[in-house]
Amino acid sequence: MVPTVEWKDGMVRILDQSRLPEQVTFLDCKDYQTVARAIQELRVRGAPAIGVTAAMGVALGAQSLTMTSYEEFAKAVRGICDHLAATRPTAVNLFWAIERMKTTLVGLRGHPVSEIKRRLVEESQRILDEDIAMNKEIGRHGATLIRDGQNILTHCNAGALATAGYGTALGVVRAAWEQGKKIRVLADETRPVLQGARLTVWELMQDHIPVTLITDNMAGALMRQGQVQLCLVGADRIAANGDVANKIGTYSVAVLAKAHGIPFYVAAPHSTIDLATPSGDQIPIEQRKPQEVTSIFGSQPVAPIGAEVLNPAFDVTPAEYITAIITEQGVFKPSELAERFRR
Repeated sequence: MVPTVEWKDGMVRILDQSRLPEQVTFLDCKDYQTVARAIQELRVRGAPAIGVTAAMGVALGAQSLTMTSYEEFAKAVRGICDHLAATRPTAVNLFWAIERMKTTLVGLRGHPVSEIKRRLVEESQRILDEDIAMNKEIGRHGATLIRDGQNILTHCNAGALATAGYGTALGVVRAAWEQGKKIRVLADETRPVLQGARLTVWELMQDHIPVTLITDNMAGALMRQGQVQLCLVGADRIAANGDVANKIGTYSVAVLAKAHGIPFYVAAPHSTIDLATPSGDQIPIEQRKPQEVTSIFGSQPVAPIGAEVLNPAFDVTPAEYITAIITEQGVFKPSELAERFRR
């Protein structure tokens, strides 16, 4: 796969997902403010990918600082962290990665600023490498749940594009495909920004994995017809009780799956699990601009001018609708997470 994000020539290079599938283009970020805008504008998206990008944004911002005093340098880096943390409120991986960068900074107190700058870049690369390794482990564990010949319904994009590489939900699909299982993915288009249509379908087609695009409102009918055997999605934040925040529309799929007796799985790394948040009721839900709903990519209107709009980016699926959560450490019931991942 084309790298989603990477450190290249002293810059943060991002695959501009807002231009897919028509164009494969890259955005070279020369400062942390450009990284922050890229996250806000969905040029890079997906909880793990946002975390990696934010970590690299911290490292990038640190390179431009000129002070030699540790205290002054650390204060400025913390300001960069705050700026990046304010970009999107729901995906907990963003905050997890930034906290790792802060911890690295604190641990290097007393070292020369030049060394700290280098070590921050190294830590951001470590976060990227670990993400890919975790995704492959998620795939390995999740593939055991998939049988030959199954149709798998997914919502939004939880693939290589949403991570540093390989993917979470689509990592499970990839692992099953690599094992020789004959499977097909049914990809919800995922309104309003069409991540399923633009990204999931494109990504799977690149890997020659069978995929069929469906509109969001087809899911129930296809389940009733017996054309869905498994539902598999990613997550942006998982609360301590196993409630899951994911792209808007995920809850509807989970309810339909429950009504039809179809397993509903969530795939995510441990960095997505937020034990400090007791339940989904406390997860902040990002509200995005109305234009995403009233038009297609801001150019083609699909609603009357002045229409009142609701545009939450995410919804919360209660743990009772989730069969299991697939992590790099194994497959767990939602109720088992708090004990298993207690830090």
